[in-house]
Amino acid sequence: MLTIDKVYDAQNELRRVLRATPLIQAPRFSIDSNVYIKPENLQVTGSFKVRGAYYKIAKLSDEDKKRGVIACSAGNHAQGVALGSQVNKIKAKIFVPSTAPISKVEATKSYGAEVVLVDGIYDDAYAAAREEAEKSGAVFVHPFDDEEIIAGQGTIGLEIYQELSDAEAVVVPIGGGGLASGVAMAIKTLNPRCKVYGVQAAGAASMSESYHAKKILNCKTVRTFADGIAVKRPGDLTFELCSKYLDDVVTVSDDEIATAILMLLEGQKMIAEGAGATGLAAIRFGKLPIKGKKVVALVSGGNIDVTILSRVINRGLVTSGRRSELNLELLDRPGELTRVSSIISGQGANVVHVNHTRGNVNNDINACFLHVTMETRDFAHFEQICAVLRESGYTVNL
Repeated sequence: MLTIDKVYDAQNELRRVLRATPLIQAPRFSIDSNVYIKPENLQVTGSFKVRGAYYKIAKLSDEDKKRGVIACSAGNHAQGVALGSQVNKIKAKIFVPSTAPISKVEATKSYGAEVVLVDGIYDDAYAAAREEAEKSGAVFVHPFDDEEIIAGQGTIGLEIYQELSDAEAVVVPIGGGGLASGVAMAIKTLNPRCKVYGVQAAGAASMSESYHAKKILNCKTVRTFADGIAVKRPGDLTFELCSKYLDDVVTVSDDEIATAILMLLEGQKMIAEGAGATGLAAIRFGKLPIKGKKVVALVSGGNIDVTILSRVINRGLVTSGRRSELNLELLDRPGELTRVSSIISGQGANVVHVNHTRGNVNNDINACFLHVTMETRDFAHFEQICAVLRESGYTVNL
């Protein structure tokens, strides 16, 4: 049975490999709460996952270590298992969904593990890994539904309590639920008054739906760029623990996650992957009852694929009103483009792209259209620009 003593044992065991991740204040994410970040994106391997994986492997018997380990992962658990296996000098074979970022796959290989790519998502890799473990006799290291794994992740809860014992709320990302289970159990044991909230991507909300239905439910499909939490079904043990210790589970959209990544990058000079930013997204977009409270948001990982980072940043700019687009109908005559640009620049915005097209049969012969993309401060700034353009005689279509 999972106990707080086991979490303390994990903390002692993990001193060999962990990097300190002290709390950092992040005032930009809420104007009416005192927000702190627990930056596990700065952890060795770039994710909290090394905690549970290393503890599980360190606790294997000598006989089990000789058999080697098998795991499945979207990338972060894979790196934790690979590092744990390298330190303990055992063989590791890890099944990874083909959709996992290349950066995570290559990082896993760099720790000496054998990587097998499986078409599909995490659940497909899980099935293949389970089958291989049964055939080979190797020890299967589950990414979340395991007591040692959960105890290892729970050390984050210990660290939060040891550094900020009067925290009033802790916000944790959820995929399969191992992190939330461990953190919530530790926090609630040490400080029962502290609220613990789980956050999932809306496109992969298996734990949220299960939590509110009070029974385990499967998602038929998952759709989110937060690959680290793209799980169709929560674990049996993690569902039990989350049901017992969490105060609520909420969801955030991919657009909200992208905005949180952008804010973290600009405000804290930190990179988070999609899964890692879900807690901050929930805070930023008012999904939780934390007004006036001292809140810790766990940034669970920073292993984002650089090939999609620019798209994530652009989506964050659009969602926060920092990048705006509009269509103008105007007369096709000299000086009109200069006049439009002067109005926009006069309001403090920056035009980054213009597309000019001729009018159609439903418009005047000398009419044309401008599609303008510009950098703005926020949505209110954009509305102000639209109002000035309309006052200047232009037809504005959004």
